[in-house]
Amino acid sequence: MLTNKDLELLRQKNISVEQIHYQLSCFKNGFPFLPLKASASTKKGILNIAHSLQAEYLEAWDTYLQGSKKVMKFVPASGAASRMFKDVFEFLDASYESPRSDFEKFFFSKIENFAFFDDLNQCCLANESKDVLTLIAEGKYKLVAKNLLEKSGLSYGYLPKGLLKFHKYSNGSRTAMEEHLVEGTLYAQNAKKEVNLHFTVSPEHRSLFEKLVNKELAHYERDLGVKYNVGFSEQKSSTDTIAADMNNQPFREENGSLLFRPAGHGALIENLKELDADIVFIKNVDNIVPDSFKEITIIYKKIIAGILVKIQKQCFAYIEQIETGKYTHEKLVEMLAFLQNELCVKNPETKILEDVELVLYIKSKLDRPIRVCGMVKNQGEPGGGPFIASNGDKTSSLQILESSQIDLKDTIKKELFESGTHFNPVDLVCSLKNYLGKSYELGMFVDKNTGFISIKSKNGKQLQALELPGLWNGAMSDWNTIFVEVPIETFNPVKTVNDLLRPQHQ
Repeated sequence: MLTNKDLELLRQKNISVEQIHYQLSCFKNGFPFLPLKASASTKKGILNIAHSLQAEYLEAWDTYLQGSKKVMKFVPASGAASRMFKDVFEFLDASYESPRSDFEKFFFSKIENFAFFDDLNQCCLANESKDVLTLIAEGKYKLVAKNLLEKSGLSYGYLPKGLLKFHKYSNGSRTAMEEHLVEGTLYAQNAKKEVNLHFTVSPEHRSLFEKLVNKELAHYERDLGVKYNVGFSEQKSSTDTIAADMNNQPFREENGSLLFRPAGHGALIENLKELDADIVFIKNVDNIVPDSFKEITIIYKKIIAGILVKIQKQCFAYIEQIETGKYTHEKLVEMLAFLQNELCVKNPETKILEDVELVLYIKSKLDRPIRVCGMVKNQGEPGGGPFIASNGDKTSSLQILESSQIDLKDTIKKELFESGTHFNPVDLVCSLKNYLGKSYELGMFVDKNTGFISIKSKNGKQLQALELPGLWNGAMSDWNTIFVEVPIETFNPVKTVNDLLRPQHQ
């Protein structure tokens, strides 16, 4: 089935033949649904931090930052902004010349309020010899849109979101990436006034990110009094997955070559595990606000980080006690209660385990990466949410699940999914090292049965695309997880360009 040409391509991408066979078997067999026990809520599974306890967690995090551990902020930033401008692209292709839809009318009527307006104005003057408002007054709306989106203009329809100007200030405008630099100083700055950030980017845009850093970093360091360590990485070609035709056979290009596709954000677990960091914050590139709205976000970033370090400290203490062998049956019962009550990890068989078996079970559950995940109240947003799910080892634990992982044909499961009170905004803080200070092998904690198959097309032919377990879904399935309710004000994503006109982005 695989030709010599195919094998050479696999060698170049560092993908084994065994991986190909496994991926093709996924197309044939599909992925099992994950058994649900309940939707997580503030009654069960999601912490609602009382105001009286907030100071304790804030202090815990500030104290941690004064130590020698390395803290980093990790921002997936490879996604192109094409979907953000979907409505503007549709206007360009429309048969009419003036705005008709509410979206189009709002976009053009408020165009001066965008942070990129000055750049767009200069671009229109250079390309059309007229400014934006003159072109609009003359009814030449599409010329304005072209100068914004197309490569002969600002190229905003093809750039990643991280490089777009999001917010306007009295002294200029900031891109989304620059806002993440500023935000990082407010909760991830160590005692030496260093701030570590890492962005995952696409190969074709990496030089543009590096150019922006080289141009702007010095003045942010000067103005904020910090030293930045900014790193970049790309999704590894070894994580690409083979595409299949509708008969579950390898999809081939017109020249006969195998077609590989990026495997979704789950592939970034490989980038994450290569970071030399003790604790890592993870946040999407488009969920960022200007300085005037940052305060509530910073408070809760510190709170969830404070929760993490307190939980981590207790886990490490228990593991070290097990390692010394100086524990009693009562202490094991205490550890088991910690697993059940603090980490929501339950096993119906622990009652029948002898002490030796119980020790092995407890240590195996405590000795793993930890993540604390902020959850916002459900506002009808599409995407994943917090659940209590059953695992293959008969335990149950907290999981972030997407709708594709749930059997929505099962009326009970569908009701659990639709009745969920909270939504995953991708607001995580993660502990990546064990009690000895060694990095976990994160690949050991991935549930490979949580991938996803979607239908795409190439050159007019349908194909099946395989996505790896999502970064905060199956890729972190076997991590210890804590859900914390955070205010909806901390969740301000930019899904369409008009979102930048919302008060939170002005």
